[in-house]
Amino acid sequence: MTRRVIIDCDPGIDDSIALCLALFDPRIEVVAVTATVGNVDAHQASRNVQTIIEMLDPPRWPRMGMARSDEDVSITIARELHGTDGLGNLGVQISELHHQHPSDKVIADAVRNEPGELTIIALGPLTNIARALNRDPDLSTMIDQIVMTGGSVQGIGNVSAAAEFNCFMDPESARAVFRSPITKTLVPLDVTRELIFPFDLVSRLPSQTSRAGGFLHHVVPYAFRAYRQHLGLEGIYIHDAVALMAALQPELFRTEEMAGDVETQGELTRGMTIFDQREHRDWRINMDVVVDLDVIEVQAAIERGLKYAGQQSV
Repeated sequence: MTRRVIIDCDPGIDDSIALCLALFDPRIEVVAVTATVGNVDAHQASRNVQTIIEMLDPPRWPRMGMARSDEDVSITIARELHGTDGLGNLGVQISELHHQHPSDKVIADAVRNEPGELTIIALGPLTNIARALNRDPDLSTMIDQIVMTGGSVQGIGNVSAAAEFNCFMDPESARAVFRSPITKTLVPLDVTRELIFPFDLVSRLPSQTSRAGGFLHHVVPYAFRAYRQHLGLEGIYIHDAVALMAALQPELFRTEEMAGDVETQGELTRGMTIFDQREHRDWRINMDVVVDLDVIEVQAAIERGLKYAGQQSV
């Protein structure tokens, strides 16, 4: 049976690659793609969701949710790695949607219409999920599960010394979701960093004559150039594609039950994820945390998925 999912994302390059995989994967039906602030501001995130879906033109178009933010925060490293527009300076012109609905409302409506049936795959900051729960607290009993990318078990950050990007961007929302009773799987930075794609990935992308291939042949080479220039790396991380695979093929990942929370106040540790792993812990276990993956098989699965997207978008 096809799983029905909502993908909540802050469309930078790795989010867009994950969307290429998800929108053509026969194992899932993406009922909605909702934009959130993160790699880019609210307006750009919303435009990027629309741009990706229009360019890929998948067999089934999902509903689109628009990001909103009281205060957009710009992170230099995100602009450096993803470009000013989040998509490697793609420069595509699109029309404004006539009927725009905020992401948290799209999430809340979809879950309420199909209680117990929808998985949320959260690839960005957890702002929209927290807002949806605040809008309708009963949703916490109606979401089948959330698979989310973020945090770090070892406390090693990528936007600060202690904090991973998604949790750093909105630690209050991350804490609210972590503490909710929803069944959750966290795919942390420790694990997504285990898989680094070498430059020869470009030669294995689908043909540029396909819609997916044409898009990927722009954003992927941009990512390699940006990683080399700004991080000194000869490969790239595709964090969100790894998280998507954790939802699609959990047998390729190993998880442990943990009690997790997010620091919201620390001067140096704001956004840091904390996991109490003491033998006699007082904290309540509240999530499964991915602690290891089959690197070779996950990489192969991602590359197969991209090839399939190309075949389905000619």
